[in-house]
Formats: sequence, structure tokens, C-alpha cells
Amino acid sequence: MNIKLLNPSHWTDYELIDSGAFEKLERFGRYVIARPEPQAIWNKSLSDEEWHQRADAYFKKDKKNEDRGEWVCKPKMLQQWFVNYRYGDMALRMRLGLTSFKHVGIFPEQAENWDFIFEQVKRIGTGAKVLNLFAYTGGATLAAKSAGADVTHVDSVKPVVSWARENMEASGLDGVRWIVEDALKFVHREVRRGKKYNGIILDPPAYGRGANGEKWVLEENINELITLCGQLLEPTNSFLVLNLYSMGLSALLARSVVRQLVGECRGEQFGELYFTDSFEKALPLGVYYRLWR
Repeated sequence: MNIKLLNPSHWTDYELIDSGAFEKLERFGRYVIARPEPQAIWNKSLSDEEWHQRADAYFKKDKKNEDRGEWVCKPKMLQQWFVNYRYGDMALRMRLGLTSFKHVGIFPEQAENWDFIFEQVKRIGTGAKVLNLFAYTGGATLAAKSAGADVTHVDSVKPVVSWARENMEASGLDGVRWIVEDALKFVHREVRRGKKYNGIILDPPAYGRGANGEKWVLEENINELITLCGQLLEPTNSFLVLNLYSMGLSALLARSVVRQLVGECRGEQFGELYFTDSFEKALPLGVYYRLWR
């Protein structure tokens, strides 16, 4: 079993400064933000006063809704700004923004998967077709496109797809196929059409709603989704990436469900994505599973 803990090492525009007390203090480009982090169960290394001095924006949770809140910003803080990420010939530029759900538009730990996707598309070569499901603002989409893939980007939230298109344009890329639809509905239709892909990327939430209100619950729907993806994935010259963010779900679980439903592979890797803060505290930020053949 090829179990690996992956800590992205190619970022210059991201830094985890401190973590603890269920929060994290991060630098995105020139700005520092503080926001909730349920995995940071330990104590902060810096004082609360130091956090407030350093943070340009601080997320304050809504007392009536744990999932929402508002940002308290210093005068110099912008509502939108850009960060850059480079790996080999890949040069991504992505717009960030302060949202009411505490997110800013990227999950920086996913840079490890962007690198993997870029390398896999390069390995497969000209004509590689990649499907990115629950694709959010498109970091994985841009990684595949940068390597020359024909990419289909699927997300159920139209403003998020528009955000991803902005990131494509900012990165000097074009030609992505944009789909605003429920991921499960889309893959059902692709299977009926007999479509095949060389790469499939899945980043499903624990729960959510499709473009027309379709209900998504990870534990209830993941088997059906992976089964369909197994039918869409080319038997050779292909790869699959699955991310799971739900607390309590393991990399072994991800491996078991994919291997049963997708089948044999030439190689695989799975484990946790994490960042280490400036005080050497390792913060886990999700599990991943990858296969290639």
C-alpha cells in the first residue's frame, strides 16, 4: 500500500502562519486572514493579540448559522485579489474573494493534486480528455488544461463556474467546456452517450444541492457516482483523483470504494493532505486517493 502524507511545497503565495483553538491564520499573497478550522484542536502558538495584529481580515461566525458569517476587515483589505501558483511549465493565476461561507476561492492543499494532474496529462499526451466533477473555481481544471488536456468542468453553482472562467482567463488559458449541472445527472448522461475520459477528478462535498435542487449526500451517493466514473474512465492511459473532506472519512475508505468499483490499476497512492504551520504543527486538511493506468 502506497500511503503518503502530502505537504505542498511549491507555494510562494500561500503560508499557514499559525493554527489552534479551532482557527487558522493564513497568508494568501499579500494579505493575512484568520478563519475557523475544525481540525485545529490544539492551542495557538501566537497570542490572540498577535493574531488580530497580523490579520487583515477575520471571519466572525453567525451565531444562528454555523456555516455562515461575515468578515471583519482592516481598511487596507481588498474584497478580491489574486494569487499565483507555479509548478514546472504550469503557471496559474486565481482570483480570491471573501465569501460568507469562510472560503476564499481555493483550497491551497490541493496544489499537490494539481501537480499530479499536470504530470498525468503530460504522460498521456495529446488528446487527453479530463472530467472535473464538483469542480469549484477550477484549480484542477486549470492544471489539466495547462498540460494540454481537453477539459470538461462541472459544477452545480453558476456563479462558481463564472469564477472558474475568470481564473482560466487570468491564467492565459482558454477552451474549457463549462457545464452548470448536478454531477450525478451529468455522469449518468455521459455513460448513456458512451463517452470516455482519460482523467476523472472528484471533489465531492459532504452534502449539497444540484443546479435544480437535487440532493447530494456523500455516504448515500458516492458508490453510484464512482460506479459511473468507472464506466467513463479509459481502461489504459488514464487516471482518477478522489478527494474527501468530511471529518471521519479515511484514505483507506476512499481506496476501498474506488478499487472495488473502478477496478485494476498500474499504480495508486493515497493518504492525507496537510500543511505545517510556522510552529511545526501539522494540520490535516482532507484525504485523497489516486490511481493511474
